[in-house]
Amino acid sequence: MAQMSTVEPIEGRQGHYAGAVSRLVAFAADVGASWGLFTLGAAALAFSIQLVSGTKVSLTDHQILSVVVAAVWEFIYFAYQWYLSGKTIGMALLGIRVVKTDGSPVGARQAVIRTLAFPLSFLLLGLGFLGILTNRNRHALHDRLAGTAVVYSWDARAARLRWLAKQEAPTPS
Repeated sequence: MAQMSTVEPIEGRQGHYAGAVSRLVAFAADVGASWGLFTLGAAALAFSIQLVSGTKVSLTDHQILSVVVAAVWEFIYFAYQWYLSGKTIGMALLGIRVVKTDGSPVGARQAVIRTLAFPLSFLLLGLGFLGILTNRNRHALHDRLAGTAVVYSWDARAARLRWLAKQEAPTPS
């Protein structure tokens, strides 16, 4: 009879605080995704208005409205995704997610506070991001204000299944 090993499966970096590079690349991907979606939506709206009314509409003709709509769009883009799944498109690509500091899923309150506080990290000449490099928990200013953390969330199921397969494999007698 084969002796079972009590070695736990290796789960990679799941649950560890995400580093500055991962967070920066995810944010860059989110900027591209959100502006791409905003541009597509604006073009679709302008086309629809022109199709229905015959009037050509351009966002450059309404700059203040465009800025307000873009700000509302960015708020919705980030807050809704953080509330819904704890990650944005860019974060999903990089395998990171936002959680409460106790590790539980982010609620609507944390998502809204984090989204509203995020620009503060920029407005303070980027000093709000310094905590990502210096803190053990890698909290930026907006993370501290919202009570959140960014962690790696790679799915460890594949590693777990490989480990289980090794444990259940028949051994030659």
